[in-house]
Amino acid sequence: MLRLTDFIIDCPDTMKLAAFYSEVTGRPIKEGSDADWAGIQFGEIELAFIRVDDYRAPQWPDTEHPKQFHLDFEVDEIEPEQRRVLDLGATLRQDFIGPEGYGWQVFTDPIGHPFCLCRNKGVVWTDEGPVWPQRG
Repeated sequence: MLRLTDFIIDCPDTMKLAAFYSEVTGRPIKEGSDADWAGIQFGEIELAFIRVDDYRAPQWPDTEHPKQFHLDFEVDEIEPEQRRVLDLGATLRQDFIGPEGYGWQVFTDPIGHPFCLCRNKGVVWTDEGPVWPQRG
């Protein structure tokens, strides 16, 4: 049986990037983390950071240095989380929030990896696309 245990992100400074995602997620950096390998535990899955010499950041949406992956974080409200991740060092790249307040925003972490803040709770996905909840 196959079981996902780790999601590993290349970076030049494991502890610095782990600290960023620790602040973003509110989860502690795993005990025993060091300059070569740092982690944040999410149940059975670890978000891990491995030091890579000559790290080259993705240049999303450039295809010459593609993103290769991105993380999505579901939030209840976009605005306060957007301010928080920007204060932590993220950069807003694109905004796909609709007039109803649902959708997603694309950010990059301090070394260029893309991630999204998503407000999709209650969205019904159909063959024609998403059906957004009505604002209450």
